[in-house]
Amino acid sequence: MQNVAQSWLVYRLSHSELLLGTAWFCSQIPVFALGSIGGVMSDRHSRHRIVVATQTLSMLQAFALGMLTLSGHVQVWHILALALALGTINAFDMPARQALIVQLANKRDLLNAISLNSAIFNAARIIGPAIAGLLVAALGEGVCFILNGASFLAVIAALLAMRLPVQAQPNADSSWVHLTEGFRYTWGHVRVRSILMMLAASTFAGMPAVVLMPFFADDIFHRGSRGLGFLMGAMGVGAVIGTLVLARRAEISGLHKVIVYSAIATGTSFILFSASPWFYLSLAIMPVIGFGVMRQNASANTSIQMLIPDEYRGRVMSLYAMTVVGLGPFGSLAAGAIAHAVGARWTVFAGGVLAVVAAWVFHVKTHEQTR
Repeated sequence: MQNVAQSWLVYRLSHSELLLGTAWFCSQIPVFALGSIGGVMSDRHSRHRIVVATQTLSMLQAFALGMLTLSGHVQVWHILALALALGTINAFDMPARQALIVQLANKRDLLNAISLNSAIFNAARIIGPAIAGLLVAALGEGVCFILNGASFLAVIAALLAMRLPVQAQPNADSSWVHLTEGFRYTWGHVRVRSILMMLAASTFAGMPAVVLMPFFADDIFHRGSRGLGFLMGAMGVGAVIGTLVLARRAEISGLHKVIVYSAIATGTSFILFSASPWFYLSLAIMPVIGFGVMRQNASANTSIQMLIPDEYRGRVMSLYAMTVVGLGPFGSLAAGAIAHAVGARWTVFAGGVLAVVAAWVFHVKTHEQTR
């Protein structure tokens, strides 16, 4: 709900594709800049305590944005500053939360656990955007922000109720040594490196569609905030279906094929979406996009988690977060700037082509490594 309301608020205040991209940039650039530090922290300290702290700070950020919006004093720079704060919180939250999953489920059940986790997350993406579209139209964006802040109370309560095994403590090496070791290990692990490079290309490919969705909903299809909510909700439907299907998978072998086919399906869908002349055709394409993106990410996440030892888990998963989220700012700024120059449709089309090409390169490289 907050993501949809924030995008719509920036669009309502500015009607600028460039500022839409800038808002996404501010919310994600800290994950790229600070994510590796967050990974070191999650390997050196209690991941559970880190996640409790970051979720509490995220709640305060949502309440602050909500109060500013409801008071009528909100300006674009407020949104950008609070988006930057949330991105900084996420830089520490994402590596710790991803690494925490292994403490909650054994490796045999890891694919099922990650897939079900993604399914629950994306179920909220079905309901949240649709509700946000209706609430923004009826009551304004501030209500969405306040409701998001209140929802963190349940999250924090659930975290505090967990009883987890004690996390093994690292040796006495400095944080800097741990940081460089994490980079060196990841770069030297060819399979992990290939997956991360594939995800980096996919992040760039997908940002135009995400960033420019308010522009498609209003300026192209003339459906307003409700249309934006339906489009994002439809993508959530596909994401839930994709992750539930993946959760039924008993074997982790062949996940590289799932990554490739999902990326091709997503890229092709971006191309079709960019050319779609009708709202309902675009609405029908969105579930395919959600299906492909989430199957790709869940498969990549599981593959990486299965390949790495626990002592490197936080640092490697911070690099996963940096590729899936941290590179988004560069993609969002590029999307806004390119759309300003050549239009939203051509920008989304270019992203689709990039996704298909990246999938093919990853397939070729994976085939070479397994020969």
